[in-house]
Amino acid sequence: MKTDVYNLKNEVVGSVELPDAVFGAKWNAKLVAQVLEAQRANARVPWAHVKDRSEVRGGGKKPWRQKGTGRARHGSTRSPIWVGGGKAHGPRNERDYSQKVNKKMKRVALFAVLSRKAKDGELKVFDTLAIESPKTKLAAAALAAIVAPKKGEKRFDALLVSGNDNKNLFRATNNLQKTQAIGADSLNIYDILNHKNLFIEKSAVETIEKHYTI
Repeated sequence: MKTDVYNLKNEVVGSVELPDAVFGAKWNAKLVAQVLEAQRANARVPWAHVKDRSEVRGGGKKPWRQKGTGRARHGSTRSPIWVGGGKAHGPRNERDYSQKVNKKMKRVALFAVLSRKAKDGELKVFDTLAIESPKTKLAAAALAAIVAPKKGEKRFDALLVSGNDNKNLFRATNNLQKTQAIGADSLNIYDILNHKNLFIEKSAVETIEKHYTI
């Protein structure tokens, strides 16, 4: 499929042929949802953690003798039924939330999302996304000519895909809300779906085709 190529002034300066295998794939909602859920689960850090009776400090001495007191027998004050004791069945940081998804499923889901962006008119190809220096002001000025922010907001909802090691672009967009710049070999469906606009550098098209196709 053929699409226009723009410059940073949002002017058409040429065209490029997008590979149908990548940007013309069928939409598969169930697969995209499964891969997205797995990606988010694999990034999850189990920070919630409670101490059980073996981790709570103290409780080394038996509270009272086993028999003859008329009270229930206890071996430690760190039992879960005591105030200040360990917690039973609480969240533990050893829990593994990761989900396995094979490479082919990830690839098909990625192509489906890229194709959907292209079909919905939310994908644009630029001759270059390079800026002179790593200044947030320069990145904001370039994006202002491409996509207008919402009324009353100063953020640009866009994912910028660079075909090379464009350090200036990566650093300049760090302080821009809802704007992210990544390399062509780091594409993932979460970042694509998390941004309305997808701007791809022309040199990144070939990189994407080589890196993700068999």
